[in-house]
Amino acid sequence: MNDPVLAFAALLTPEGRALLDEVRGTDPAKELAVATRLRRDHPADLVSAALGQARLRQRAAAAKFTPEDADRMFFTPNGFEQSTRTTVAAHRAARLQDLGVTSVADLCCGIGGDAIALARAGVRVLAVDRDPLTVAVARANAEALGLADLIEVREADVTDVDTSAYDAVFVDPARRGGRGRIFDPEAYSPPLSWAVDAATTAPLAALKIAPGVPHEAIPATAEAEWISDGGDVKEAVLWFGAGVRPGAVRATLLPGTRVLHGRGLPDPEVRPVGRYLYEPDGAVIRAHLVAEVAEEVGGGLVDETIAYVTADELRPTAYASAYEITDQLPFGVKKLKALLREREVGVLTVKKRGSAVEPEELRRKVKPQGPNSATVFLTRVAGAPTMLIGRPA
Repeated sequence: MNDPVLAFAALLTPEGRALLDEVRGTDPAKELAVATRLRRDHPADLVSAALGQARLRQRAAAAKFTPEDADRMFFTPNGFEQSTRTTVAAHRAARLQDLGVTSVADLCCGIGGDAIALARAGVRVLAVDRDPLTVAVARANAEALGLADLIEVREADVTDVDTSAYDAVFVDPARRGGRGRIFDPEAYSPPLSWAVDAATTAPLAALKIAPGVPHEAIPATAEAEWISDGGDVKEAVLWFGAGVRPGAVRATLLPGTRVLHGRGLPDPEVRPVGRYLYEPDGAVIRAHLVAEVAEEVGGGLVDETIAYVTADELRPTAYASAYEITDQLPFGVKKLKALLREREVGVLTVKKRGSAVEPEELRRKVKPQGPNSATVFLTRVAGAPTMLIGRPA
């Protein structure tokens, strides 16, 4: 079947749904045998589509959605890759709800991850995408999760949609193309400049962008938020309109919704390595809020270009992981190997910042053996390549 929309529609028929139930949880190693057996009684295209959905559901349950939702939802490969993780979408929906939003135009909705979170927060959603298959999948997801009454899915070019009837606009431009991730914001679909214009003309707007966006590219009228989940930086969001603070910067760490607000502090001073090393969360680093962490723990930087904070005392912080440093050595594989042998270290965690050495390569060279564990930081201290060895504090 050449038409992808018709091929997807076949999955929604009684035969297609029965096949989805039958292939649920199929071991990838047994997929060929399962396909061969099922093709005796079902069209080959339908079997392939069902097995493809089973694979995507397994990936979605492992990475982005709850197993309960993933088992009922539908995906496309690109739609899965570009979808928002449930925890992040729920955080954004909660903030929009707190700002008094009751209706949102979700432009470039993809398979509907954000629309689902918004609807579950009680927000009415217009979900728009121009790709017919993506629209069909988003509509099927709204129905599968019992949210069709709150989510209207529309196939249209987002640049043609009138959003004036909605309290807020959420824009998530496509940042992947045929060759993978797109780094030029003007190559997004739609371009970032159009998305910013759409956001600034709405009463309230949230614009999802790549977390690596240069700070100088952020409009002065926007509040910028970087979000991490479980320590992994997921996205940046530009907020516009009523209830947000233009020029403000924040880092949000999930789960638990820990929020660090920027206070415009100057860069911390460089100081000698103390007893403790703090590794700020990636969202804190992307938001340029390392100075706020340094002030909180009473520390300074190990190097003016490196986002590691060092201090003599251990102070609790929700925005960085703390390590007790036992050794500081100039970089050298032989020196590290000798130290690890002496300490009987068999479990070695390698972290790096400001070093070209690959962790796996170093681990192979030092061949750690023994019952103990350690963490080595490959970095620069006052400009010099250095190894800091320690353990979580």
